[in-house]
Amino acid sequence: MTAPTAAQLSLDTLQHDAAALRDQVIAWRRHLHQHPEVSFSEHGTAQYIHDVLSALPHLSITRPTATSVVARLAGRDAGRVIAVRADIDALPIEEEADVPWRSKNRGAMHACGHDGHTAIALGLATLLSAHRDQLAGEVRFIFQHAEELSPGGAEQLVNAGVMDGVHEVIGLHLWASMPTGRMGLISGPAMAAPDTFQCTITGRGGHAAIPHDTIDPIAIGAQVVTALQQVVSRMVDPLDPCVVSITQFIAGTAFNVIPNSAYLSGTVRTFNAELRKQIPQRMEQLIRGITEGFGATYEFTYELGYRPVVNDPALTARLTDVAARTFGTEAIEPMRPSMGGEDFSAYQQRAPGVFAFIGAGNVSEGIVFAHHHPRFSIDERSLDIGLRYMVAATHDLLTA
Repeated sequence: MTAPTAAQLSLDTLQHDAAALRDQVIAWRRHLHQHPEVSFSEHGTAQYIHDVLSALPHLSITRPTATSVVARLAGRDAGRVIAVRADIDALPIEEEADVPWRSKNRGAMHACGHDGHTAIALGLATLLSAHRDQLAGEVRFIFQHAEELSPGGAEQLVNAGVMDGVHEVIGLHLWASMPTGRMGLISGPAMAAPDTFQCTITGRGGHAAIPHDTIDPIAIGAQVVTALQQVVSRMVDPLDPCVVSITQFIAGTAFNVIPNSAYLSGTVRTFNAELRKQIPQRMEQLIRGITEGFGATYEFTYELGYRPVVNDPALTARLTDVAARTFGTEAIEPMRPSMGGEDFSAYQQRAPGVFAFIGAGNVSEGIVFAHHHPRFSIDERSLDIGLRYMVAATHDLLTA
């Protein structure tokens, strides 16, 4: 009698088991939500994940960094290697949501759904490890630290070798602006490169009643802010997505004092690699002209963030078909690329990858707050949908 292989592993069986795991996935998510830890400090989170995984059979567990966990599930037979990524870090936000499982750690909150991503990946590891003898190939579960803070944890893990030998990589994001029951997959560019900049304008301070004896960095800074808005509107092809946002303008200490300096900072979002190189040059050209024209000086720094997330078109088409078979074509949401950033892009440098979006909003239940808001929440039914999608996607990639 021939032993069963991965091709004979029933997707129906896995989906049935996934349904039975719903309450456990919610419990994992709520525990993680109550114990958030910010980027590069996820020691307790990583230990909790390690402990859950250690109770499962057939997993080889490693700790590539102090706050990350990788579990490898090798099937009985050789085959493709599929990486599944979940981010585990929280944000430095004081939670305002009034729920029984609200954060117990002051100044930290899972305000972006990473607790749900991690719970879904734990559920997938639980399901697949129970069927190891019917698997051909390997599933590599990457529980990644520090997605929220550049330079990010993904690059560290890639450099540590977690993507060696991987054929495809998949991930997801619970998406609050999309209703629960819907999901989206974007072919090609999906999320932008999130760069940051800082600018200090130094003038000459003095009494506010005698402005002609000063070089006013606030007035100069205001012109810099206005000019930088024209980088996009007048220097970039309107068909090429780009955002320049000034998010900080800090100056002065008293109503009657013109300060010596003003500080500006913000972010730039692009998809086009050549445009990404040009933007800081154009910004500095404007800053230099304005400050020199008024007799001030400046310091300008520009820091590259993550690369854009670019979903592999062929793999996206394949997984869109998987999602349609699982949830029906009406559940697939047409989506445009997002100007948000994600370090999932680091994994896509090593293997074709797809980053999917799972609807997690629910207006009728008041689950309407944006990511990174202190009252952010998710419709926990989205956890089941995310798990069912990952089950179907992983099964398809392993058994083709």
